[in-house]
Amino acid sequence: MSGPGDEYAYATTRQTAAALAAGQVSSRELLDAALARIERLDGPVNAVVARDVDRARAQARAADDARARGEAAPGPLAGVPITIKDSFQTEGLVTTSGAPELAGFVPERDADPVARYKAAGAIVFAKTNLPIFAGDAQSYNEVYGTTANPYDIERTPGGSSGGSGAALAAGYTPLELGSDIGGSIRIPSHWSGVCGHKPSYGLVSARGQIPGMPGTLSQADIAVAGPMARDVDDLSMALDVLAGPDDWTAHAYRLELPTARHERISDFRVAVWLDEPSCPITAEYRSLLEGAAQALRDAGATVDETARPGFGFDKAVDTFFHLLSAAEAGTWSLAELDEMAASTEELHGELGIWHASMRHREWLSWHERRLQQRARWKEFFADWDVVLLPVTPTAAIRHDHSVPATKRTLDVDGVARPYFDIIKWMGLTGVSWLPATVVPVGMTAAGLPCGVQIAGPFLEDRTPLAVARHLQDALGGFRPPPGF
Repeated sequence: MSGPGDEYAYATTRQTAAALAAGQVSSRELLDAALARIERLDGPVNAVVARDVDRARAQARAADDARARGEAAPGPLAGVPITIKDSFQTEGLVTTSGAPELAGFVPERDADPVARYKAAGAIVFAKTNLPIFAGDAQSYNEVYGTTANPYDIERTPGGSSGGSGAALAAGYTPLELGSDIGGSIRIPSHWSGVCGHKPSYGLVSARGQIPGMPGTLSQADIAVAGPMARDVDDLSMALDVLAGPDDWTAHAYRLELPTARHERISDFRVAVWLDEPSCPITAEYRSLLEGAAQALRDAGATVDETARPGFGFDKAVDTFFHLLSAAEAGTWSLAELDEMAASTEELHGELGIWHASMRHREWLSWHERRLQQRARWKEFFADWDVVLLPVTPTAAIRHDHSVPATKRTLDVDGVARPYFDIIKWMGLTGVSWLPATVVPVGMTAAGLPCGVQIAGPFLEDRTPLAVARHLQDALGGFRPPPGF
């Protein structure tokens, strides 16, 4: 049975906020509708885990009462109920990051991006699932179990923000908060048919995310926090909420992101990079990406399939895997790192183990390689505004929790490829700290959504968002899964 607020299940965040401001629906009605929808539909999906119903209802009542008194809205999310990825510490609500040792951890303060959503008026009513310590391209853990893809429950919605992507696709929330070091916003956006933006590195404070463990003040290299939604304009609005100096630097710095490079899509110069022998993609996915490029060409944009920065794909990916490993080293004990360093055998473990024991002097060399690649990207973006890329080699894969993860494989048009090909196209841009937006571009014959990765110049996040907005309009954007 439906009730007040059900008609907003697939509304955008901005539409929902506008309806609240106009008195067309109340925060309490939206919250109750979301909770009822989760109760009715989430069993086989398992996207939503810990809930904070009583406090959320009290906050919704307070938001409604403030609106009735004519008080000014605290921000663009005033009274909007949302969910949050379970790696982000949320005051008063259990936050596990999928780790059994944190199954009872209740934070005393919000992670910085959670605090910014709340300061803009959002009501956080639940957390969404992920892999343990956000360390896989699938979302499963011993605390909450496995999250399935709403388009096909035999498949994963992606990871590590897989619960976020599934919750958006299922219509439980209009907005989410993801994190991304190796594609954790971009993979679930692609596989769950939603939109996501990986900001330029350092643009959004991710302090308070797990890992590191609670109380950690440092933030990992490459890793970012960013918005996920079903609509590109929601991403832009949420980025404005999230971005800005943290409290280390706010007394001296302010943020002023440049506007998109062009207002008209016909003025954009678009590079297209779809093929690499070391990370092939399926023919069906390639066809959808070609369709995205053609949509831009049809709108008058300059589109080129040969333009490349001054370095090769494999070099960038090698740099990414080394620096990713170093960034992940904080999740390993000193004894484990010593064992890795002493071993002469091939190590098969979890994501990030390969080079986690490198010495700092070696890290400095890889960091210099990264800076050289960043310089080549800067030169490249003097001639090109964005580059269109695959997200992963395939559409959403079937659940595969076999261990070790490094022994898993992907089926790419009948050829078994290494499992960690999943993150190579993300590493190409992520290691150089570039912003990247993912937007849906179509469906496979099997009914699985696919997205394109649109990368842009460092700190020019509004430029890939502008191209994503056009592709959303041209290609139809988000499509609800059957039965939802």
